[in-house]
Amino acid sequence: MTLKQILIHPDPRLKKVCNPVAEVTDEIRKLADDMLATMYEAPGIGLAAPQVGVMKRLFVMDCVKEKDATPEPMVLINPEISWTSEESNVYEEGCLSIPEQYAEVTRPAEVRMRWLGLDGQSHEEQFDALWATCAQHEFDHLNGKLFIDYLGPMKRKMITRKMEKLKRERAREAHSKDLLS
Repeated sequence: MTLKQILIHPDPRLKKVCNPVAEVTDEIRKLADDMLATMYEAPGIGLAAPQVGVMKRLFVMDCVKEKDATPEPMVLINPEISWTSEESNVYEEGCLSIPEQYAEVTRPAEVRMRWLGLDGQSHEEQFDALWATCAQHEFDHLNGKLFIDYLGPMKRKMITRKMEKLKRERAREAHSKDLLS
């Protein structure tokens, strides 16, 4: 497995609608493995393909957070939301593409999704609690939407400025390392 570089907002690729995966191939399976490894390393509970610069409708997630619990990695290819509850939940969300920034986002409390699995078969499951929030957050990524898009313009602009500063700092650090090597 290869760890992938996670794109940081504002990267224009994070605002693009992704293309469907035409076929579950070995290349797609490898991408999913790499994305899971990257997600766990980050650490995070979800990661969408556009966050690693791949404009395909695929995301991975695992919302098991207890240290001794068995991981439950999921790979959702070409996911579709088939139902959402009228009841909503508020979760403080973060994003691997917007590091160290968190905000409360209101979403449906439950969601049912259909997707292709790595086995090429169609799957359907209903998610609730953190799993529902994560699935909707990652699904949004496939449509070019970030959790900060649910926030007011002032808060969104403030977070975007922080990310621009972080990207400049990281670029300077990388340039300094290049000069030293």
